[in-house]
Formats: sequence, structure tokens, C-alpha cells
Amino acid sequence: MVSGTQEFLAAQVNAAATVAGLVVVSSKAGRDFSGNSTTQFLLALATGTGKTHTLELSDKFDFSRQDLLSEVGEYLAVLAKRLKNPRPDCYLTLHGLPLSFEKFSWPFHGSTSGADTFLVHGEVRLENGEASPLHAKIAASMTVTFAEIVKAPEQPFAEEFIYNAVRKTMDQGQLELVKSGNRQPVPVTTRYYSPWKKQFSFNDTTEAQRQEYLAAKVFWLSGVLGGGQPVWVLDPTDAQYLNTTVALAGEGVVRLAADTEYATPTEALMGHRAQYAAGVAAALDFIRPTFNEEMRGGHTNM
Repeated sequence: MVSGTQEFLAAQVNAAATVAGLVVVSSKAGRDFSGNSTTQFLLALATGTGKTHTLELSDKFDFSRQDLLSEVGEYLAVLAKRLKNPRPDCYLTLHGLPLSFEKFSWPFHGSTSGADTFLVHGEVRLENGEASPLHAKIAASMTVTFAEIVKAPEQPFAEEFIYNAVRKTMDQGQLELVKSGNRQPVPVTTRYYSPWKKQFSFNDTTEAQRQEYLAAKVFWLSGVLGGGQPVWVLDPTDAQYLNTTVALAGEGVVRLAADTEYATPTEALMGHRAQYAAGVAAALDFIRPTFNEEMRGGHTNM
């Protein structure tokens, strides 16, 4: 039976989704890690593209406060543009790994191990167009100090920086993609946030790096995974990850749509498949743990 609290939350989500050009396809009751009630809303574009996104909120969450409502509105507006992507669940790392983000269980929950942190669990998968089994189960931990920055421990207020923290941790070689394994930690601390600028910061990139990144993004997300359908190149999540404002890829490697926010790869860009595949192989090698071969062979000083 749907409670009055759930009905109120559903009405709020429906109203905010309509403003953003989205519709609630369905909703169902859920449970967070601690067993508290949540509601999972399946969202889609009102114009209908077949792409959906799950928004999970605590049943008691009330975003009628103006500061919360405006931020949820911004989240849904960005989502409406991302849902035009052929693979709205996919993102690229700076090292060239195309990843899908899935099975994230919101909101944050307190650590059960005694640590003074809040956690969210999820999973990322390698998406190289070859049905790779490589993936990483994630346990992203937010410190109490960092939690004070976040307006609410809910998906619309944290999904962006959590995804970027996952990508950053993988850039640093501290996450491994495996065929099976336990959850791997992703620390989210105040080093990712500037209190003076009041903004997140993950990577200092040059213009050349940003151009290479956007070309690779269009190659993978449109050319390989999207069947040549346009991909959004002005995604603010990528802008936060690259520590820049949104920007366009250079001419000659992508074709921009009439509205200039979406792009497809040129034939010349798709001709670099071997180069991008080699980049993925190098990135996988970088994040793979290495061992001292002499010690593994029993040659030690002990």
C-alpha cells in the first residue's frame, strides 16, 4: 500500500520531471542499505527515446525547500539532455576507458564497520563494444567533513561528484576492473572541493587534453556503443571532471548537430579504432596491480 509520504514524494517528482521535459514511467518501493524505505522512479524523456534512468529517493525526502528544489530541477534538466545519448549510462575516463555506471543504491548510508563515513554502493563496467566481463564493485565513502558540503545525501545532490570520484580513482590506478571480486573503496574527501571557489575539482587539464578527451568520448559513446547516434558533448559532469567549463570538440574529428550540443564521429575519427583499442589496453595494464616477481618466486631477504 502506498503511504501518504510516498504519495507526496511522487507528486513532487512528477511536477519537477514535467518541468524538465521528463515523465515518470513507473515507480516502485525500495529499501536502502540500512533497510529504510525508498522509492525508485523510472524516468524517461516526454518525447520518448526508449532510454530510461532510475532516480531513487528516501521516502521521507522533501525537496520543497527552494534551494533543494532548484538543485533537483537542475539535475533533471541535465538528465533530460543526457537521455538523448545512445548510452546515457556511459562515461569516459581520462585514460580512455569507456565505463557504464549501474546498480548504485541511494541514498548514502552510515558505515557499519565503525568508520565515521557515509557510503554508497554501485558498479562500473568496461564498455568496449565486446561484451567485456571486466567490472568493479564500488564502495564510495564520503567523510563527515565532506558530507557537510552536500545539501542532502540523496542521488540528485551526489551522483555527479561520486561518478567523477570513481573516474578519478581509476585514473590514479587505485581501482581495478576484474571478472569477479569484492567491493573496492573510492574515498571522497574535501581535496575534491574548493571552499573558496565553492566548486568541485578533479583534474587539471589542458586544452589539448580536453580536445582529445571529447574526441575519444564521441568515438566510443557514439561511434562504437551508440551506432553513430549523436552524443552530448556539453555534459556538465564531464566539465566538472575535467575542471573546465563545457566545451566543444575540435573540427575535423566530429560532426556537430545543428544545435551544436550533440556530435557524431567523422569517418576519419572512426579510422583510429586500433589507436583507441590500444589506449584501453594500456589503461587496463595501468590499473592492474603489479608484484615484485622475485618476492613472488620466494627470493626475499627475510
